[in-house]
Amino acid sequence: MAAAVSIGIGGMVGAGIFSILGVVAQAAGNAMWLSFAIGGVVALLSTYSYAKLGATFPSAGGAVHFLVKGFGDGVLAGGLNLFMWLGYIISLALYATAFGSYAATFVSKPSPLLVKSLAIGAVVVLTLVNALGAKFMGRSETFIVVIKVAILVLFAAVGLGYIRPGYLSPELWPAPQSVLFGAGVLFIGYEGFGLVTNAAGDMRNPAKMLPRALYTSVILVIAIYLAVSLTVTGNLSDYEIEQARDYALAQAAKPSLGQFGFRLIAIAALFSTASAINATLFGSANVCYMIARDGELPAGLARTEWKDASGGLLLTAALVVLVTLAFDLSGIAMMGSAAFLLVYAAVNAGHLNVLKQTGANAVLVWLSLITCLAMFAVLCVYTWNQQPLAIAALILFAAASFAGEWGYRRWTGRTIKNAA
Repeated sequence: MAAAVSIGIGGMVGAGIFSILGVVAQAAGNAMWLSFAIGGVVALLSTYSYAKLGATFPSAGGAVHFLVKGFGDGVLAGGLNLFMWLGYIISLALYATAFGSYAATFVSKPSPLLVKSLAIGAVVVLTLVNALGAKFMGRSETFIVVIKVAILVLFAAVGLGYIRPGYLSPELWPAPQSVLFGAGVLFIGYEGFGLVTNAAGDMRNPAKMLPRALYTSVILVIAIYLAVSLTVTGNLSDYEIEQARDYALAQAAKPSLGQFGFRLIAIAALFSTASAINATLFGSANVCYMIARDGELPAGLARTEWKDASGGLLLTAALVVLVTLAFDLSGIAMMGSAAFLLVYAAVNAGHLNVLKQTGANAVLVWLSLITCLAMFAVLCVYTWNQQPLAIAALILFAAASFAGEWGYRRWTGRTIKNAA
């Protein structure tokens, strides 16, 4: 179970918290910790649904498998799986952009071009790592998770003692809708818990171990996020967070740990975002492989093209570069959160069709579905006001997913094999 918990924590803590803090603070101000608490509740509700589905249908496919089980062999399940794959591509672009932003802090006068170049360089290098053999990175992932969590705990433990109470005053809280906007934006920082279900097929007793691993990882991450967000907003004014938006966590370490703290967090961010890019590249390439294997994408994407690089890995990396070039960190974060809120809502909706098999409480599954859709709607309103191009791109991605799936099935006549 420890390995599964590590997967969950590693998928949530790390790149997400390092990259989205400034974006969330822009929306929720000094009530950012409330946004993290609300996002945590939404994540916990979906955790219940995923735990029931994973225990009943243990598979390396995780959510890919759940959607086919819930909606059957059709364009709906196929389109949703393609959209989920695009969601991982957006997440990778977020991690890459965060890597570029933190790496650029080691240069005296960084430019936007430098940030983009460093981000793309990280994607290219880690694609090569996956192609040449990602076993070492896989073995080191647990170690990296322990180190970055330890650094965040140290940051929070020391930083909480330097909090300026005035910065957290409820009198400075923004309007309630702003707190909800922040909760929507940050959901990409919680979406990684779904990766735990991909390990269910390797568990000796998934019905017992999977729920424990899911709940343990999500509850621990909520606690870490609350401590970190309180430390950031208690040590920096809204203006200071805005000025250091793309590397806010490192800036928040300065009051308590000085320049050493800034560098420590920046280095931790580089390790964290790099490991997240590596792990998500591997995971998203696997998703691409499975949906190509099952008949939802061309079979060529499941074929090895060079070394250990499948066509899916190379296509994923190329699309990540395009998204990284097209959007800034805020736009990518908003698109990513919106995409995964929609995917999680779809998994919950599909769960309603198999309630008799999973034995789940219908009220909790409905509540999870409704909260995901509500957060999605709130986030869409905020994103439309802040980054209308991101909304347009998300609509285009969704339309392309379903149109592509429909066209591919019509052209080839293939159907989902639904292999476990």
